[in-house]
Amino acid sequence: MITITLAELRRSSELAQSDEVIRIADGRKRREVGYFIPVSMASEFRRFLDAMERRHRREKLRRVAGAQKRDPVNEGAIDDGLA
Repeated sequence: MITITLAELRRSSELAQSDEVIRIADGRKRREVGYFIPVSMASEFRRFLDAMERRHRREKLRRVAGAQKRDPVNEGAIDDGLA
């Protein structure tokens, strides 16, 4: 993985030719800004992001189901949602 600064990011022609993941850092603040994923890896990276998103959604649904199970509302009743 290559690390570049925001100032070096202005040379986008070199980035387009790269076939490695590039880590982008803010040189002045010494912190990570993000990553540049080349087109050659886009489909693999998209699959990875989709899997991560499904995992997050599944965890949220599990939390919602657990909360509903702990605070049931009987048929025809109105509940304020506080247990």
